[in-house]
Formats: sequence, C-alpha cells, structure tokens
Amino acid sequence: MMKNRIQILLTVTVLLFVVVLVSAYIQKDTDDRFVTYSVDPTQKQVKMYWKNEKQEHFKSIQNLKTWLGKHNQKLEFAMNAGMYKKDNSPQGLYIEKTKILSPLDTAVGNGNFYMKPNGVFYLTTKNKAVICETETFKNTSEIQYATQSGPMLVIDGKIHPDFKEGSPNVHIRNGVGTLPDGKIVFAMSKKEINFYDFAAYFKSLGCKNALYLDGFVSRTYLPKENWMQIDGNFGVIIGVVE
Repeated sequence: MMKNRIQILLTVTVLLFVVVLVSAYIQKDTDDRFVTYSVDPTQKQVKMYWKNEKQEHFKSIQNLKTWLGKHNQKLEFAMNAGMYKKDNSPQGLYIEKTKILSPLDTAVGNGNFYMKPNGVFYLTTKNKAVICETETFKNTSEIQYATQSGPMLVIDGKIHPDFKEGSPNVHIRNGVGTLPDGKIVFAMSKKEINFYDFAAYFKSLGCKNALYLDGFVSRTYLPKENWMQIDGNFGVIIGVVE
C-alpha cells in the first residue's frame, strides 16, 4: 500500500512539473507585447537589403516586397535593420555580400547607438548568426552580411548593466537575438517599452546575446502573425524569403 502511494505521489509530482513547464513555455512563446519571429539561418536565407541593382534605396518594406516579387520571390518576414543617417545610409558598419559598404564606427558619441557596449549582428557565408560587441568584432572574408547598432541588450546572458528596471524612457523598439541552437530571434514591441523590459524579453527566450536595432520608427512585416507594416523610410532592411 505504501509503495503504491509513493508511486502515485511521484506520478502527480512529475505531472505537475510538466504542466508548469508547458505553461511557462506557452506564456513565453505567446507574449502579446511583442511581434516575434524565429528563424534557422541554415534552413532559410536571412539577408540584408539597402539598394537595388539601380542603386536606389529600398527605404520601405513595401518597396522591398515589390522588388522581390518582380524577382519571383515572396517575402516571409522583414524588419528595419538598424539606425541610419538622413540620406538613408547606414550608421556604422554595414556589410552586404562580403563587401563593406559602410565602415565600423568605434567613436564616442551621444544617443542609443553610442551607448556602450554597442554591437554588431552578422551572418557568415556558412549561415552562422553572431552578435558581438563592437570592440571584439573582427571582419573576415566569411562575413556575408553585417549591421552595427547599439546598445547591446543582452551580453553573455546578462542584461546590459546600464538599464534600469521601471525606467520611464519608453519607445517602440526592435532588436535581434541569437539562441544557443543557432537560431535567430527578431522582436519588436507592439507598445512603448523601456530598455530593461525589452532586454528581459530576449533573455527570457534564451538569448545569450541580443542587440537593439532601432526605436519609434521600427516596422515589422510578418503576415503569418497578421502583422503587416509595409511603410517606412529606412536604411538597411533585414528580410527572409519563403
């Protein structure tokens, strides 16, 4: 009798543990504060776009979507890929198809871009995604795409030390993170949010490193989630084709 009670107790305990894990996963994966897109770069091509073959800036997600359609490609996901100057040129490093089109910016300055540590998100020719601090970035011939921005949101599993819980500095924000299994996570807040809470979201997803891309100008195109912002006036755009 005692043995049966112990077995029942163990079974109930295991079931409760499974329920807690499933609930936590569902809550994490359905956080309606964010538009979230995860992709395996070894299964789908993640690219960065700035200009078309006529050297015209794409600027908006709609322009990119139209251009891809003319090349028989259907856009699955898109998001602005970082900060940019008044002429729509990238602020800081930008690499496209292994060519440096804008140099790395290691200067000291004001604004989010220069909040140290800032960082670089890049993709290699072997379809590996990496986020690193600007100071540790080393360019090689294997870096196919890269964009620089700042600040870092998550650094080696820890939230940026300068972020404050409860900060009143809130904006729409978008960013990118990398997971231990090699996948990339892109996220944009649906409502205004501070840096701490935004970074905490990436950390909750398991991202060891995450990088802020931009703020109130941010747009995301993700029709599978019925989220289709196709306007904008950007520099670089990140896109994934079906």
